[in-house]
Amino acid sequence: MSSFIITADPGIQPNTDGLPGLPALQHMIGALLPFGLAVCVAVFVISAAAWGTGSINGNAGYASKGKFGCLIAVGAAILISSANGIIRFFSGITIA
Repeated sequence: MSSFIITADPGIQPNTDGLPGLPALQHMIGALLPFGLAVCVAVFVISAAAWGTGSINGNAGYASKGKFGCLIAVGAAILISSANGIIRFFSGITIA
């Protein structure tokens, strides 16, 4: 026999005027997005150089770490550039 815990909806909705400074915070976070993408480009370039150097010298360790770094940089760039859409999508989901 299983027991269920029934919780009631507290009725709290997000608002934008509860605390001061939200527009400034949004502006600062928006300014951080290009820096994150620039870091991803730098990591991709460094990883590609390590991949190429490792391949040319026959060093499989450097080559595989370079490949992995390139994949991480591309994945991070995709997540950073699609962060608004991802958060907007998941914030609209309601749990019944």
